[in-house]
Amino acid sequence: MLSDESVCLSVCLSVFVCLAPQDVVSLSSYNANHRDLNAKGAWELGYTGKGVVVSILDDGIEKNHPDLISNYVNASYDVNDGDPDPQPRYTQLNDNRHGTRCAGEVAAMANNGICGVGVAYNAKIGGVRMLDGEVTDVVEAQSLSLNPQHIHIYSASWGPEDDGKTVDGPAKLAKEAFLRGVTEGRGGLGSIFVWASGNGGREKDSCNCDGYTNSIYTLSISSSTQNGNVPWYSEACSSTLATTYSSGNLNEKQIVTTDLRQKCTDTHTGTSASAPLAAGIIALALEANKNLTWRDMQHLVVRTSHPAHLLTNDWNTNGVGRKVSHSYGYGLLDASAIVALAENWTNVGPQKKCVLSMVAEPRNIGSHLLITKTVDGCVGTANHVSSLEHAQAQLTLSYNRRGNLGIYLTSPQGTRSTLLAPRPHDYSSEGFNDWAFMTTHSWDEDPRGEWTLEMVNVAGASDYGTLTQFTLVLYGTGSDSPSSTAKDLSQSSNGSCKTFDLQQICIGKNITVVYCKRM
Repeated sequence: MLSDESVCLSVCLSVFVCLAPQDVVSLSSYNANHRDLNAKGAWELGYTGKGVVVSILDDGIEKNHPDLISNYVNASYDVNDGDPDPQPRYTQLNDNRHGTRCAGEVAAMANNGICGVGVAYNAKIGGVRMLDGEVTDVVEAQSLSLNPQHIHIYSASWGPEDDGKTVDGPAKLAKEAFLRGVTEGRGGLGSIFVWASGNGGREKDSCNCDGYTNSIYTLSISSSTQNGNVPWYSEACSSTLATTYSSGNLNEKQIVTTDLRQKCTDTHTGTSASAPLAAGIIALALEANKNLTWRDMQHLVVRTSHPAHLLTNDWNTNGVGRKVSHSYGYGLLDASAIVALAENWTNVGPQKKCVLSMVAEPRNIGSHLLITKTVDGCVGTANHVSSLEHAQAQLTLSYNRRGNLGIYLTSPQGTRSTLLAPRPHDYSSEGFNDWAFMTTHSWDEDPRGEWTLEMVNVAGASDYGTLTQFTLVLYGTGSDSPSSTAKDLSQSSNGSCKTFDLQQICIGKNITVVYCKRM
């Protein structure tokens, strides 16, 4: 057990810097106001990440960094060059420092007086070098599929351009990799994919237009500043599940972690820095209970995250009494609370998927469209959902200026989710083609009753378009669902990949997407 005086949790709140032995300070003196992620509480319960393997999907990891080397394990691959060594490519500008910085937040070693200490400082850490080159569908699928029986948690701090106008997400092979991961990874319990929610706040981007953070298979994490404010780069959306700390304004601290060339940094920033902190906390929970499924972990995050001192004007109370926000999800992760709940957690029943067609014919959107329909949650069928997890509105629509649309979904319990906030930079006339907008805000609600979809032209312009498809997809558990620790995804896997290479990687058409590291 580590004493207060022997550890500097630089990555937990980033309100102090420890770059050398003389800088190691007492946690209690800095966390007296409890503005932290409560990692010390989890450590005091005996959880440090032991036995858990985390891999950082990024631009490589400096495996010989003195603060990582003892925790480095072969949970790595260089997809860009096709070899087992994830060492970053060194440049004069240190462009490929991102993955190494994220790795230190998870598993930097304790009590060595080097950079700081990772949230899960006894976890094993690896990295996939996949961003330093053309990022294709095959590259993504190979990265997401790496050794899923050895790697427990994959942490990703990248995605499509955060420019306020892009709508993009995983293509065919990556989608299959996600599905295969949650159904077959970790012996059928499911791989855990942690994702940074995105840095397009200044461009008024929406993370629901990013198909990685908007996926039910990823645990999407946003950021709070040191003082509990929404950072300037933060994107708001209904798919975000929870929050950790990161950088803020000039007078607020950034994240201290490992850096390239065996150095340390106190300037790691953005939602890039938030996702690895969450991955570390999830590693602590997995140590507390090795039998948690990928859905169990999301349940635990929903139940133990809390609004704390986080400031925003959109905290709402959902139908089961939980506060939830589009900027923060269910609030700050709490490491001590999640491990305590994980210890005796009973696995949730098999996932049910209720698919409901909500429009019978095309509808004119114009400046305002309201659609209401009463549903029964597929009661009386094998797909009956009595307790909701994720809800998706799958929409196909045309609109002459997509960015003028605001799209909102209200549950029978009165919980209103912003599926799409207006994006002033989005001039596209392409609309949406079977895009699944997702919300986590109605978690544990009974989905039976009247659902309402509202589309509003917030610019007040005479724009025009047509809604041709609105399918409501409800995921959750049924009242008759037994507890399960095995595969618990009920939908068919008929679309799974049929052709694999020697490394069991799905082979298919390359699709190139532009990505940005979420620095």
